[in-house]
Amino acid sequence: MKRRDFIKGVGAGAALTGLGVSGAASAAVQFKWKMVTTWPKNFPGLGTGANNLAKLITEMSGGRIQVKVYGAKELVPDFEVFDAVSRGTAEIGHGAAYYWKGKSEAAQFFSAVPFGLTAQEMNGWLYHGGGMKLWEQIYAPFNLIPAAAGNTGVQMGGWFNKEIKSLDDLKGLKMRIPGLGGEVLKRAGGTPVSLPGGEIYTSLQSGAIDATEWVGPYNDLAFGFYKVAKFYYYPGWHEPGTTLEAIINQKAFSALPRDLQSVVMNACKVVNQDMLAEYTARNNAALNTLVNKHKVNLRPFPDQVLKKLRGLSEEVVAELAKKDKASKAIYESFLKFRDQAKAWHDVSEVAYMRARSL
Repeated sequence: MKRRDFIKGVGAGAALTGLGVSGAASAAVQFKWKMVTTWPKNFPGLGTGANNLAKLITEMSGGRIQVKVYGAKELVPDFEVFDAVSRGTAEIGHGAAYYWKGKSEAAQFFSAVPFGLTAQEMNGWLYHGGGMKLWEQIYAPFNLIPAAAGNTGVQMGGWFNKEIKSLDDLKGLKMRIPGLGGEVLKRAGGTPVSLPGGEIYTSLQSGAIDATEWVGPYNDLAFGFYKVAKFYYYPGWHEPGTTLEAIINQKAFSALPRDLQSVVMNACKVVNQDMLAEYTARNNAALNTLVNKHKVNLRPFPDQVLKKLRGLSEEVVAELAKKDKASKAIYESFLKFRDQAKAWHDVSEVAYMRARSL
């Protein structure tokens, strides 16, 4: 009887193999995760990046983790993603750390710092410069594990309905701009407004705001900002290499076996790299469409404006560092890495770009 049962088992396994079904794939799903995001559903770059992360986790785990994505407002409001994952309403979220400054002002270092690190430098700091450990310490009290899960690269300076010729032109300006960039605008005399992506167009159209930044040409074209604003400024001094994040519920992550924990974290790394590649590939074609088809007025910020904004930025970031020990430690680590990255890039990236333009 034992021999007969063994033969039956072998026959059943062979049948499954013949049908192309592996043991891992045929096993029952062990974990079903919900992913909530701050982005409109399927929005190019950001929303599709979240979709890609969910797809990778599901595929790389052989279906042992199945992730369902909910866009902004489908399960929770845009800016409640942090709390939803913290309390376990969802197992994973996708957003940006500067949205959570109300929870921890130090979190803003891990999204974008005005005149701070580029995408390449952010990855260097996070993965090999001690930044990731500091980020984990900031999120641990909230029952969360952070991971870099996308980067936009250097963003655009934003959309305006008037020319920006001097710092005085920013006074009284109501602009959608989050994080530390918003604090710098406030110090320059403007009024920063925090809005999720899905509400920006109507706010600009109605006059509720006078200007907005979002990401760059690829996303800005999709939102149609050229229909409601005249001038498109660069560079994005406020977001030189914006890191997008996955935030993972600690309890849900701890419930995974070690191989699946590795799947989740490495899927985040893949998406982190892929999103930057997508923006690099898509932005210029979108910019050409904005300028040549839609006749957008593309303008650089005057050097004197950028210099003054840089001075204000240094003040804002230095004051943030004085608020608590955690912020001070992050600030010191961030500055140390920025200085060493700049020294190297002056003789590598910057020197090469200058040589290529001769």
